[in-house]
Amino acid sequence: MLFEQLSFWEKRSYLQGLDFVIVGAGIVGTTSSLFLKERFPNARILVIDKGILPHSASTKNAGFACFGSPAELLDDLTNMPEETVWETVALRWKGLQDLRSLVPDRNMEFLQKGSYDLLLNDSQTALLELDERLPYLNQKLFEITGHTSVFSKLDSFDSFGFSGVKAMFFNRLEGQLNPVYMMDFLQARAREKGIRFLSGMPLQSFRSELYGVQLLTPFGTIRTANLILATNGFSQELLPGYSVLPARAQVLVTSPIEKLPWEGTFHADRGYYYFRNIENRVLLGGGRNLDVEGETNVELVLNEKIQSHLEELLRNVILPGSTFSIEHRWSGIMGVGHEKNPIIEKIHDRIAVGVRMGGMGVAIGTNVGRKLAELF
Repeated sequence: MLFEQLSFWEKRSYLQGLDFVIVGAGIVGTTSSLFLKERFPNARILVIDKGILPHSASTKNAGFACFGSPAELLDDLTNMPEETVWETVALRWKGLQDLRSLVPDRNMEFLQKGSYDLLLNDSQTALLELDERLPYLNQKLFEITGHTSVFSKLDSFDSFGFSGVKAMFFNRLEGQLNPVYMMDFLQARAREKGIRFLSGMPLQSFRSELYGVQLLTPFGTIRTANLILATNGFSQELLPGYSVLPARAQVLVTSPIEKLPWEGTFHADRGYYYFRNIENRVLLGGGRNLDVEGETNVELVLNEKIQSHLEELLRNVILPGSTFSIEHRWSGIMGVGHEKNPIIEKIHDRIAVGVRMGGMGVAIGTNVGRKLAELF
């Protein structure tokens, strides 16, 4: 339906006198609308999204409330400046606290059962480095979280039933949640405050004007005083000069498995693989490193090579000797770059950008939303 076909009431309620339009109805976009409403209680705020549901990864992720496994952090320290690594971890940690202040744990099924980092049999070098640098990692996390001994090495892990695992490290502060419940609560709270949402509304282009910003959509033009772009993995078309690329993530879920012997969340291979127990099913995702070029893509389709490898990982490492079937498969789009820290900045007096969540939007997204609101 074109805007010119809307009723008087619809135009007045959704399109007229807008103080802020936020593009992207995921974690970043929705939380930024809430923080803007705190700063400007009388502001008229509209959140638009190209999908029926948040189109990126906010309701398609694995539901990990994570801020970095030991092996992943050591890998980051090898490839990124040390200061950037710990600044990003701090943003993730603060983001999780912000999220839990907005959404009660029970309303998003948040459980802090901890996480486990698996080192497989070919990880001897990583194991030696982790053993040596564990005190350093714990000291840096104490400075960020105020908690001592966040990471610890397990003496025994036979009870998990895994195969081909050389060592396991425990992170006692990580959690898990239901991402749909999380987004339902955030959006319901936003609507209670008078913030409006329009789904199925892709933004084709935008340009600044003398007194605001003009947005072109397939249905007509929207004018607003201010614009926030919270499009993460879908940002390249709108922000071609920015160092943020789409990164598709492949996920599968098994049918129920009788007496699944473990709970919590799990990481392997520097965070490239992750799995958890959902109602005695195994949710397993990752493998983007097997086809980085192919997964630098915004199409929500399956990658047969990666899906096949995920099944092999289930069969050979996670559920050896068990019978299972795959109940469901899907993909989601993250936003990544050469660095894992987010981009939060103004590109014009009236236009701000909050993108590149680095695959940890659940953790970092609320803090990015807060910082975006503070730019105005």
